Amino acid sequence: MNKQPKYRQVADALRREIDNGTFPPGSRLPSESELQARFDASRNTVRNGLSLLVGEGLIASSQGLGYEVRSHEVFELNASRFENLTFPQNGDAYNTNVTNAGRRPHQTFRVEMLPAPEDIAQRLRVEAGSKTVLRFCHRYVDDVPWSTQATYYPAWLVEQSPRLGDPGDIEEGTTRYLAAHGIEQIGYFDEISTRMPTPDEARLLEIGAGVPVLLWTRTGYSVDRPIRCTITTFRGDLNRMNYEIGDLGARNEDA
Repeated sequence: MNKQPKYRQVADALRREIDNGTFPPGSRLPSESELQARFDASRNTVRNGLSLLVGEGLIASSQGLGYEVRSHEVFELNASRFENLTFPQNGDAYNTNVTNAGRRPHQTFRVEMLPAPEDIAQRLRVEAGSKTVLRFCHRYVDDVPWSTQATYYPAWLVEQSPRLGDPGDIEEGTTRYLAAHGIEQIGYFDEISTRMPTPDEARLLEIGAGVPVLLWTRTGYSVDRPIRCTITTFRGDLNRMNYEIGDLGARNEDA
């Protein structure tokens, strides 16, 4: 005998049908009245079950249009190769990764001079409140919001590499630009975490209820000190990251 509350039974049944393709991405679920009849349940019970699936990010509701199964075309990012100058690039790392995947990149920029927040100052080894340049990108893949990226550069670096403070894109990417000016990033330290989005993040990334963000904080180092701190905020439902560490020759061998 199923001891699950009725609304959870409704959610479980619909979740299975979403997973097995009965309701594919982009399709609409039956109406609330149809689900009431199917499950012999009250309207509130059906709505509570649907709310569970909304909270899991599986479906979205539209005023007057019912519930739709969310599309999840996941983009896979190889974080080991991102910004690695030994690999061929077509423009900056973002454009290279997206175009290599056969998809279409688009991004907008904002450049500001800001006092360093305390957590950024610690990573850059500068005084909190000291001057930094923030380069902020709002990035899309196939016109779907993909990520936001906030990169902070210390003032001493901007004095040596003035294009960092200019508005607009640096087509070859800032890592290559800095290397051409004798400031080579020879290593980086990554931090990865998840949380629920802020209201601004939810708006910029068009995130539905119940979908977390993936935070990727990368601090880049020259031979003697940190040169930048980048915080990339990804939609948690549309992105997956991987790393290549060590000799992976066996992974590429034919079966």
